[in-house]
Amino acid sequence: MLHALDIPYEILSAEGQSMIVTPAEFIEKAKFELWQYDQENRAVKPRGATIIPVYQNGVPGVAIYVAIICLVAWFASEAFFNRDWFALGRVDGELIRDGEWWRTITALTLHSGIRHLAGNIVFGILFGLMAGRLVGSGIAWFGIVVASSAANFLNTSLLESAHRAIGASTAVFAALGLVSGFVWRAKLMAQDRWPYRLGPIVGGIALLAYTGTGDANTDIGAHLAGFVCGFVSGIALTMTTKYLTLRNLQLASGIAAIAIIVLAWIVALQLWA
Repeated sequence: MLHALDIPYEILSAEGQSMIVTPAEFIEKAKFELWQYDQENRAVKPRGATIIPVYQNGVPGVAIYVAIICLVAWFASEAFFNRDWFALGRVDGELIRDGEWWRTITALTLHSGIRHLAGNIVFGILFGLMAGRLVGSGIAWFGIVVASSAANFLNTSLLESAHRAIGASTAVFAALGLVSGFVWRAKLMAQDRWPYRLGPIVGGIALLAYTGTGDANTDIGAHLAGFVCGFVSGIALTMTTKYLTLRNLQLASGIAAIAIIVLAWIVALQLWA
């Protein structure tokens, strides 16, 4: 390094020690350049990572997810209870603004056809398994339901009142956001340099861009809102890591997620009338 800067020097060794010798007029410059080199090449101390007690079983959550959206698809196609499930359950910006909150939830379980349903089953299983493995099936899907319904409300608030939509894709990308937020905040990936620290975020956005955009019928706003709301929920869940292995909490969270969906449909279909 000193040679590259044209600073004359010699390395002398005596009694097992080495020293750099340079003419007096170059001493201060040599000391500064050596100090600066040392600062730029210091070993980076790895940041600590959050320790997850044990990876969870993500299968029960995705199994129930598939069962629910398939069951609702069947009920809607057969107009069970003599109701138009699509008219009563889809996202409708004007009606949601008028207080029909349940549509932000019921719309997550409706699909326009086999292709639409199959796509959300495949990606829902993929991202749902990731989320369930990290935080447990019950807590993961409770977070996904809450985050995706919040995303539907957010997306509707930002669009014109005539906006209408259906599909579980908002929940699918909420699951992806949850994984990205949790992995990033909990520092589950190597984070000794800033490119690695941003890895979970960049990876999540890349998957969102690759799988969350499509033709003119794709609700990109809902996908983005789902990812953002899921990301926030993932960050929040890093504060509960010591509770993730509590079986009763996982069970209660899973039941609560199912209950939210069932209650929303009871209200939507007015089954008490």
